[in-house]
Amino acid sequence: MAVGKNKRLSKKGKGAKKRITDPFLRKDWYDVRAPSNFVNRNVGKTLVSKTQGTKVASDGLKGRVFECSLADLNKGEDYASRKIKLKCEDIQGTSCLTVFHGMDFSRHRHCALIRKRQTLIEAHVDVKTSDE
Repeated sequence: MAVGKNKRLSKKGKGAKKRITDPFLRKDWYDVRAPSNFVNRNVGKTLVSKTQGTKVASDGLKGRVFECSLADLNKGEDYASRKIKLKCEDIQGTSCLTVFHGMDFSRHRHCALIRKRQTLIEAHVDVKTSDE
């Protein structure tokens, strides 16, 4: 007999391949809703893994930060250079309710404001608003 391993004994099962499933079949779509002080409340949609065992889908959404243009929220191209951050706070059905989290300028607007050989002065000021 030849020295070596017997190839017929080393195989485990015939053609036992792992099934490849689509990862999007295990996901749910949720609508992202902006606060009521914006004209357009519907921001978009987001994906989250479905509830499985003790892992709840709404816990995966809470705390997410969504970034969108102020022009999309207020339906005006005047504010296209401002980016608004919205943070998910609550889930109602298939809707994520968000709160205002922050504002920033887009990159091209920020670069246009800061030029070479000019100094940048940053200031943090406490302001009073009419609703407080």
